Amino acid sequence: MSELGNRLKQAREEKNISLDDLQNMTKIQKRYLLALEEGNYSIIPGKFYVRAFIKQYAEAVDINPDSIFEDFKNEVPSTSNDEIPEQLSRVKTHRELPKSASKFLDLFPKILTVVVIIAIAVGLWVWRQNAAENNTDAKQESITDQSETEYTNNVENTPANDNQAAEEEPAVDENDSKNAEEVTPEEETPKQAITVKESSGSSTVYELTGTDKFELEVIAKSKSWVSIKNDKGKTFIGKVISEGESEVGDYTAESEITVRVGNIPGTDLKVNGELIKYEDAKSSPQNITIVFKKE
Repeated sequence: MSELGNRLKQAREEKNISLDDLQNMTKIQKRYLLALEEGNYSIIPGKFYVRAFIKQYAEAVDINPDSIFEDFKNEVPSTSNDEIPEQLSRVKTHRELPKSASKFLDLFPKILTVVVIIAIAVGLWVWRQNAAENNTDAKQESITDQSETEYTNNVENTPANDNQAAEEEPAVDENDSKNAEEVTPEEETPKQAITVKESSGSSTVYELTGTDKFELEVIAKSKSWVSIKNDKGKTFIGKVISEGESEVGDYTAESEITVRVGNIPGTDLKVNGELIKYEDAKSSPQNITIVFKKE
C-alpha cells in the first residue's frame, strides 16, 4: 500500500465510512477506490481519472485535495492536455441554418413587436374595465349607506318604537344561564414532542410523538457527510452536504430511521420544523435514531 493510499484509507476509517458507503457518496466504482488505497493506478483508465478520483475521495473524507496533491506529488501522476477526451475536439461549432429558419429569424423582431403591442392594449382594456367596476361599486355603496341612514333616522323618530322594543324584549331563561356555565372547554390537541429515550457513547435514541407526520430537514452549517437509513437497512441518503445546503425528506411511512452525522457541530437536524437538541454537541461522528410513534 502506498503512503497516499494509506493516508486516504486512514481518514476513511476514522470517519467509520465503508467502501460501499464511499462508493454511494462519490459514484466511483468500489474497485477503483480500492485501487487508490493500494496505489494500483494501472487498472484506472488514464492519469486524468486517477487525479479526479483522488480529489473526490479526499473531499468525501474531509481532506483538502490541494494538500494531498502537494504532500504526495511524487505519487500522484501528472496529466497533460493530451488526455482530455477526444469527444471534446470533435464537437462541431457551426452549422448552416436552413432557409426557412433564416426567414423566421428575420421576421422574429417584427412578430415580437406586434405581440408586445397587443399585450399593452389588452392590459389597458382590463385596467379600464376594473376602474369602471370600482366606480360602479363605490356609487352603489354610497346609495346603500344613504338609505340605511335615512331608515335609522325614521325609526329613531317614531314614538312607538321604544314601547314596542320594551314589549318584545325576551325574558332571560335561568336554565339557559346554568347550561352556559356548565359548558366545559374543548380538550387541547396534543402537541409534538421529541424526547431522549436512550443515550450511549456516540448513539442517541429520540422518540417523536404528538404528530401524524414525520419530516426531517438536514441543514449543513459547514460541510458534513450524512447518511439516513430505516430500521430495515434501506438507505435514503449517503453523501457530503456542502455548507449552506440542506436536504428535506418525508419519513411519515417509516417507524424508525437512523441518521449518521459526520460533523455534529456543523449540522442541524429539524423534525417538522423543530430543532433537535444533541445530547453531545461536540463529538463526531454520531448516530441519531428517531423512533416515530404515530398518533
